[in-house]
Amino acid sequence: MKINIKSYGCSANTSDSEVMAGCLAKAGYELANHATEADLLIFNSCAVKGPTENRIIEAIKQTPKSKKIIIVGCLPKISFERLCNETRFDAAAGPSIAEGIVELVKRVIAGEKIVDLQALEEKPKLTLPRINTNPVISVLPINYGCLGSCAYCCVVFARGHLRSYSIEEIVERVKADLASGTREFWVTSQDTACYGREIGMNLPELLHALGNIEGDFKVRVGMMTPNMISDMQNDLIDAYRSDKIFKFLHFPVQSGDDQTLKNMRRFYTVKEFKESIQAFKTSFPSLTLATDVIVGFPGETNQAFQNTLQLLREIKPDITNVSKFFARPKTAAAQMKDGKVMLEEIKRRSTLTTLLVKQLSFERNKPWMGWTGEILIDELGKMKGSWVGRNFAYKPIAVKSQENLLGKTLKVKVNQVFPTYLSGNIIS
Repeated sequence: MKINIKSYGCSANTSDSEVMAGCLAKAGYELANHATEADLLIFNSCAVKGPTENRIIEAIKQTPKSKKIIIVGCLPKISFERLCNETRFDAAAGPSIAEGIVELVKRVIAGEKIVDLQALEEKPKLTLPRINTNPVISVLPINYGCLGSCAYCCVVFARGHLRSYSIEEIVERVKADLASGTREFWVTSQDTACYGREIGMNLPELLHALGNIEGDFKVRVGMMTPNMISDMQNDLIDAYRSDKIFKFLHFPVQSGDDQTLKNMRRFYTVKEFKESIQAFKTSFPSLTLATDVIVGFPGETNQAFQNTLQLLREIKPDITNVSKFFARPKTAAAQMKDGKVMLEEIKRRSTLTTLLVKQLSFERNKPWMGWTGEILIDELGKMKGSWVGRNFAYKPIAVKSQENLLGKTLKVKVNQVFPTYLSGNIIS
C-alpha cells in the first residue's frame, strides 16, 4: 500500500504532514512522491481562504475511484457538509492528527469509513518521527491554537484553544534536529505572539533560550498578531538582537483603517501598529517586514481602502500578502450583510493593492544592490543550477553553481535586484 500526502496551507500544516509521513514510514508503509503512484491519498487540508478550499475539493474530485482518500486538517472541521455533498472520501479527521494517522490508515485499508471530528485537547509530541520536506529546514510548531477572535477567521474553530510546548521541550527538539543536520528553524504557530501565555511563559523567553543554544543555525520567527506583543515589545526586540534570529518580522495589519480593524475584531489601531513597526526598525534598520492585508471586508468603504494603500506607502513592507475577502463558514464576518463589497470591486482593489506592493517591494530591495555578506543556502532555485540562500534579514538571494550547496554558508555579493528576490555572485 503506497501512500501520498498532499499538504496545503500554512507552515503548521507542513509540520503536521512531516509528522504523519514519519509515523507512517515507521509503521512500515511506503510513501509515494506522486499521487499517481499511490494507492491511498491523504489530503492535509487548509480552510483559511475560499479559493484554497475550492482547489482542494477540485483535487479530491479528480482522484481516480480506484484510490482511497483520507481528508485531514482544517477543512473537515470547517466545511464538512460541503465535503460530503461534493466529494467522496474514506475517512475525515481534524488537524494535527500526528501518530493517529497510522490507525486511521489501517482502518481505511480494512474497509472502514471513519469520521472523527472531535476537538483535540492535546498536541502532538515534538519527539515523534518526521520526514522533513527540506533537510536543511525544521518547521518547529511552538503552540497550537491562539487567543484571537478575528471576525473573518475560521481556523480558530479547527485548531482550538491555545496549547503551548514548554521551552524545555522546544530546546530539546532543536538540539536533536541540529545533530541531524538542520541549519534553519521556522518557529511557527497560528500566532507566535500567543506562545506560552497559558503556561506562564512568553515568546521573548523562548527566543532567548534558542539564541543560547550552541551551534551554527538561524531562526525565522513566524506571524505575530500586533496587539499580542504590546506587553512584551521591548523584551521581544531585545531577544531579536541575537545573531541567530533572522531580522524578519511577519506583522499582519489586515487594514489601514481603524473602523475596518474594529469590524474585523483586530484589537489595535493603525497608530499602534505603526509605532510597533517603528520600534523594530529603529533597532534593526535592515529589518525585512512582511504584512498581510484583506481587501473588500464588509463595510470597507473606498476611503477605508485608500487608507490601507496610504499605510502601505508609509510603512513600505518588503513583503505583502494580499487577500480578497471571502466569507468563511461559522465566522462573524459571514453574517455581516451591511456594507457588503461587490466582487468586481474587491477584484479591482486587489489589483491596485498588488501593483502597489510589487512597487514597494522593488523599492525595498534596491538598497541591497552591492551588498556583500554571508547567506545560508536553504533551497534549490527554480532555474537549473541555481540556489537560494538567506542573509541575516532573511532576504532571498539567488546564486548559480553546479555543486550541491544546500545547507552551506557562503559569502556573496548582490549584483541584481528584483521585486521578490536578489541575485548575486559567490565570493567564497
